[in-house]
Amino acid sequence: MSKLILVRHSETEGQHEDSPLTKQGVRQSQTLAHFLNRSGYDVDRIISSPFLRAVETIKPYALKKGLQIETDERLQERILSHEPLDDWEEVLHDTFQDHDLKLNGGESSKEAKERITSLVDELEEKNEGNVLLVTHGNLLALLLQKYNREIGFYQWKRLSNPDVYVVQKQGGEYTVQRVWDQ
Repeated sequence: MSKLILVRHSETEGQHEDSPLTKQGVRQSQTLAHFLNRSGYDVDRIISSPFLRAVETIKPYALKKGLQIETDERLQERILSHEPLDDWEEVLHDTFQDHDLKLNGGESSKEAKERITSLVDELEEKNEGNVLLVTHGNLLALLLQKYNREIGFYQWKRLSNPDVYVVQKQGGEYTVQRVWDQ
């Protein structure tokens, strides 16, 4: 993999896996397609979370480029708990502090990070050119920790919908750059 382009989905109507994009989210996806098209990144592969909002986010770009959208469950959003949480943001904060913290039916930060990094490690091994991954905010923040340990809860809070980061190896070191400028 030459470059890894990481995309957080556009604005959505809810958190369920079949939640569609809002009207604003649809506009954001069109803007994202235009942005990626003029960015100069030659994308060889698109892999998305199977959640509707992720696929809908990248669909305009994929259609414009004639690329297939592959889905991979390792890119789906992390579940904090199967029970409703009134204080979900506080719990999420705590999971960034304690990577082993796991609620009933949920996934710890450690488990989610291992899930997403297993996909990235496979891509690095195959070295198939530039790969674009579409995922969700929490999982994106955990993946960015692979390259920058200082990424945490407060950086997650600053992610936008959509958002775009580029990861590449230069001189044996990985660089991470936020390239979304909208």
